[in-house]
Amino acid sequence: MMKYTKYEKARIIGARALQISMGAPFLFKMDKEDLVKINYNPVDIAKMEFDKGILPITIKRPLPKRK
Repeated sequence: MMKYTKYEKARIIGARALQISMGAPFLFKMDKEDLVKINYNPVDIAKMEFDKGILPITIKRPLPKRK
């Protein structure tokens, strides 16, 4: 897995949490008990997906321009 900066990680998790809050399906199976335990928090669900490495979001890093 690619090493992300804290800013990239925050952007990825935030974007995925927004998708989840708008009704996007989860990318892995969760029990009803687990959802109740985390209080249906989209940010926590997005963090779990990020930690498992299953998010289909990529980061493009531009290379420095040559002179």
